[in-house]
Amino acid sequence: MPERRDAGELPDEENQPLLDQHVVSAEDGVESIQPDAEFGGPEERKKLEKSLLRKLDGRMSILIVIYILNYIDRNNASAARLRGFEKDLHLEGSQFATILSVLYVGYILMQIPSNMYLSSVGRPSVYLPSCMVIWGLLSIATGFTTNFLGALVTRFFLGFVEAAFFPGALFLISKWYKRNELSQRTALLSVGSLISNAFGSLIASGILDTMEGRLGYSAWRWLFFVEGALTVFVATCAVFILPDFPETSCSWLTPAELALARRRILEDAGPNLRHSLFDGKVKQSPWSGLRLAVKDWKVWWLAVTLTAMAVSLSFHAYFPTLCGTMGYNPTLTLLLCVPPWIFATFVALFVSRRSDELGERCLHIVVPIYVGLLGFVMSIVTMNIVVRYISLFLMAQSYAGFICFLAWTSSSVSHPPEKRAVALALINCVSQLGNVAGSYMWPSAWGPSYNKSYTICIATSALTVVLCFHFRRHLESLNADAERFEVERGTNKGSRYML
Repeated sequence: MPERRDAGELPDEENQPLLDQHVVSAEDGVESIQPDAEFGGPEERKKLEKSLLRKLDGRMSILIVIYILNYIDRNNASAARLRGFEKDLHLEGSQFATILSVLYVGYILMQIPSNMYLSSVGRPSVYLPSCMVIWGLLSIATGFTTNFLGALVTRFFLGFVEAAFFPGALFLISKWYKRNELSQRTALLSVGSLISNAFGSLIASGILDTMEGRLGYSAWRWLFFVEGALTVFVATCAVFILPDFPETSCSWLTPAELALARRRILEDAGPNLRHSLFDGKVKQSPWSGLRLAVKDWKVWWLAVTLTAMAVSLSFHAYFPTLCGTMGYNPTLTLLLCVPPWIFATFVALFVSRRSDELGERCLHIVVPIYVGLLGFVMSIVTMNIVVRYISLFLMAQSYAGFICFLAWTSSSVSHPPEKRAVALALINCVSQLGNVAGSYMWPSAWGPSYNKSYTICIATSALTVVLCFHFRRHLESLNADAERFEVERGTNKGSRYML
């Protein structure tokens, strides 16, 4: 299977005979004539693989909980806004939007260095929970702020530390799972953001309704105290649950399961083993990974596409405000935020599973975006309460396309792993510019209709669709080039870009 490559790049011919053997021992690189012999044959390998994935999925599930708390700590200012956050901090004009957007400034600055460091040290079980403890403490500190400057500083550093988690989690998942498993696992991780939008509103509703004046603090301050403390608790548990990378020793796996875990990734990487994941002699440095990522135009194309998508999805940060345009009290408004995100969660899981089963990405991204675009149009044309509430469901489900896009990103810039670590961080980092811009797209002066905001979302959704189809066409040409090369050289059919 040829390594994924740009147009004009050919496989390493020296490695081709070895690749045609199909397998390489994950422990010592010795060729094996009988595939899967060390695992007892193909049938025994299937049983072992099921056991491996069951254990791996169980440990990776903690990432969903962490991501829920990541988004809750990031977005709780929107819920606090309904109960005096702006008034108590004496915010004026666009200061609230600035408090939201400054988080993404810190987020942008830290993502690439963070993933480079994670790739180098190889200990996500320690690094990610450590960052989580810090952002939990920063969330608690936000509850003690008394003015705009204090909130601005805590939110900036909150984004700075939170930046470690999402690209780090994507990198961790891509180190353990094959390409045709990525979409579903990425979806399971990313639904954490959808669940947080749903149950974060429920938690906020309970705290804001019951904690007003307790120990002399406003209810919105308790929102930051409670959610920050919960984050610190889960981070402590995560140290003992999260796996490290497969090239490290894993006591929770049997030797056979660990060998299979390494074999799976080598087979999925393709035959060009210059960047073998488990051969220290050819391990790339984080800086070489940075150079490879920066020089790959696919990384920048994906980054621009995700930026446009982030702008179109900016409504999520103002979801309580949009629900509030229907005229209900703050408690009922927060409760009304829950069903659209539960619906979006089920849609995302279904779309991601189908994407993996069919081996197709582009259409599974574009169709949810089209449905979300319909929701924007519905909100523009009427102020009818029922129609606008239905439109929120349609907008929320467009996150299914976002989640599928993340899997497309991981498989399109997959090797070597040092490049993938930087590429994932770089793409996610650049896309945060969309979140920064999106923070200023929903000023109160544009409400309650927010027609201008929805119009911008429509434009950026359309741009996202165009960029996705163009990227698919280019991948098709790369796959055609690879097939012609294999026919000319008489090599085995290899892996292809997922379209």
